[in-house]
Amino acid sequence: MENITTWFNDNQEMLLGYLISFITAILILWIGFKIARYFAGLTTRVLKKRSVDGAVASFVASLVHAIVAAAVIIAALSHVGIQTATFVAILGAAGLAIGLSLQGSLSNFASGILVTVFRPFKAGDFVQAGGVSGVVKEIQIFSTIMTTPDNKYVVVPNSQITGSPITNFSKYDTRRLDLVIGVSYDADLQQTEDLLKSILDNHELVLKDPGYTVGVGELADSSVNFFVRPWVKSSDYWALYYNLHKTIKIELDNAGIGIPFPQMDVHLHKDAEPSKKAK
Repeated sequence: MENITTWFNDNQEMLLGYLISFITAILILWIGFKIARYFAGLTTRVLKKRSVDGAVASFVASLVHAIVAAAVIIAALSHVGIQTATFVAILGAAGLAIGLSLQGSLSNFASGILVTVFRPFKAGDFVQAGGVSGVVKEIQIFSTIMTTPDNKYVVVPNSQITGSPITNFSKYDTRRLDLVIGVSYDADLQQTEDLLKSILDNHELVLKDPGYTVGVGELADSSVNFFVRPWVKSSDYWALYYNLHKTIKIELDNAGIGIPFPQMDVHLHKDAEPSKKAK
């Protein structure tokens, strides 16, 4: 007991230094974790203010919290005299190995953030993206859920979406409908043009502003092709598409204007009988 007391008296300054370092490390951890929570909450508020998807905002906030907390722990360990260089190296190597093994998932995650931040489309839009055409149902962290017109459930990786052109058919309220109507070369072109314009003028789904375009656009092999380009509300696009084809066919038939189909003329030539061989 006397030896312990003597050792304690001889090493008071060293023990006091260790105690101060330990208390300081505890304070670093306590304050650091509060700072980590603050930055995580700040990240969540900023992302939600920019209308970023809640799942992405929560994930990014957790990532920020983990990074700050890891830095705080390393600082606390270093303050009490523990060598952290080896620990940091091991942690970095482990992070690199995990990153390489999950590079596909990380790519999808980064692409998911880009989609939610820049918002090229939103849930409910009809888009063509990642080689799939359909209605966007949900934008997740790693993938986007879409439903095709024939009611198929499709999960598209986000990296595939951002890595290819994105066509959003629902972005604007109006769209232009492009039709090619072929008539016979014997048809009266002015009569055909007037008939097509009359159909568009009287159709309730065709918008008056902006105006439509009707004109001869091509002299094809078997027909004279009219380009018919009315404007329509995006929600009425397919209704007008199908109805115009039907109406134009009926009206052209009533007017006696022929709609040709590809045809081929075959000419047969009979060769002259070979001359009889001389006997």
